Amino acid sequence: MTFETTVAVRYDDIDSYGHVNNVRYGTYLEEARIDYLATVVGDGDRSFLAGSDDGIVIKTLEIEFEAPLRDVRSVDIELTVPRLGTTSFPIEYAVRDGSDTVATAETTVVTYDRKAGEPCPIPEDWRDAIREFEGL
Repeated sequence: MTFETTVAVRYDDIDSYGHVNNVRYGTYLEEARIDYLATVVGDGDRSFLAGSDDGIVIKTLEIEFEAPLRDVRSVDIELTVPRLGTTSFPIEYAVRDGSDTVATAETTVVTYDRKAGEPCPIPEDWRDAIREFEGL
């Protein structure tokens, strides 16, 4: 894993079992994904996609839960992009509570042309930035 960010755990993320509800993990991954793309592709600007014809959509999301998250204020998420396709790329995640991995996940991100309403090739500046950051 090559990129790490911290995501806050909100009060209403905790369910009646006293742990973070499983559906909240998708939001944590989204926050980490936005941080990664903002840092690597958007020069640190989280709104770099706003107003752009370029966008992303999620094709797949898989989460494997290892242990419950209890009594935490934040989680650390490590992620990496192991390869680049033509119009998509996977992102692999490890969700951590301290040094303990509580979940692993993978999403397939598809680059999307908002005007055309369809997948498009990964923009070359994105491809170059991700390759450089990941050492691909």
